[in-house]
Amino acid sequence: MKTLTVALGERSYPIYIGNQLLTNPQLISPHIPGQQVLIVTNVTVGPLYLDKVQTSLHTFEVQSLQLPDGEQYKNLDTLNLIYDKLLSSRFDRQCTLVALGGGVVGDITGFAAATYQRGVHFVQIPTTLLAQVDSSVGGKTGVNHALGKNMIGAFYQPRCVIADTDTLNTLDDQQLSAGIAEVIKYGLIGDAEFYQWLEHNMERLIHRDAHALAYAIERSCQDKAEVVAADEKESGVRALLNLGHTFGHAIEAAMGYGSWLHGEAVATGMLMAADLSQRCGWISQEEVQRLEKLLLQARLPVRAPQQLTAEKFLEIMAVDKKVKQGRINLVLLKEIGKAVVSGDYDPALLRATLEQHPKQPLMSGA
Repeated sequence: MKTLTVALGERSYPIYIGNQLLTNPQLISPHIPGQQVLIVTNVTVGPLYLDKVQTSLHTFEVQSLQLPDGEQYKNLDTLNLIYDKLLSSRFDRQCTLVALGGGVVGDITGFAAATYQRGVHFVQIPTTLLAQVDSSVGGKTGVNHALGKNMIGAFYQPRCVIADTDTLNTLDDQQLSAGIAEVIKYGLIGDAEFYQWLEHNMERLIHRDAHALAYAIERSCQDKAEVVAADEKESGVRALLNLGHTFGHAIEAAMGYGSWLHGEAVATGMLMAADLSQRCGWISQEEVQRLEKLLLQARLPVRAPQQLTAEKFLEIMAVDKKVKQGRINLVLLKEIGKAVVSGDYDPALLRATLEQHPKQPLMSGA
């Protein structure tokens, strides 16, 4: 087992990475100060892992709630199901919510913990690659609104993150690839050495090589932990973690939450950001092609939906949290391994990316 730390002073917490962690009560118990525990999971993950976690928590008063599965359920209606359970079961301010699932479960459970009785304890047990390397670390919680993704939320840190790599054995190939998109992101924004490792080891990841996956998870979590420790509330460097997300969130919102996996939309969004960076003269066409090749190796989409016009993109992107004084700030690339947040680009170049990127042919052999 590897243990990393998100260094936030008194609110610092560990990330445990390894196998057979769900059945280790000594790991989770010290992070639960009260007696009442609500495990929030979904109808897909619950039948697989809920019993194991409940057994590890047998010395506590444990209840569970299984939510419907999918991004389309990450909303206020589903959030109210958690509040209903907490209130009807008389959970007090010393209770702990345990998020057992992927990014949707983690985000919505974290937001419930942040807001129930003005804040209760919270533990993350991510069961997808995307959640293990990204959404479970750093304290971003929230739900979607019909007009924008993650527009209702809070920063609220967990007491610990338990990333049991055994849970990836039941992850389907599409979900695995979606998680790899966020892994690639870390290499792009600030870890060129890791990016090169990914170029040489993508087939190992796709074929679920245990050592390669463990290394990718550890390296990604370390990169994110360092960023979060430096900028918890996203006033500076943490914004770089949004590479591809402004484009990607627009795809998710336009196509309907759940029709594209978050990681798939981010993958296409990262290539669009690279395309715009190249048009700005910041990176070469060769670097764009390197990224496209890597995304295709990861079995990820690299083209936005044909029906998503430039006008529709711009309409949705205008509601993004990163809009400042009417201008869309984007995370763009200066080189592989170096990203910047910038509104200093010609809007005509952004429109060119939005209009031309989806129509470009796929690379030969794709």
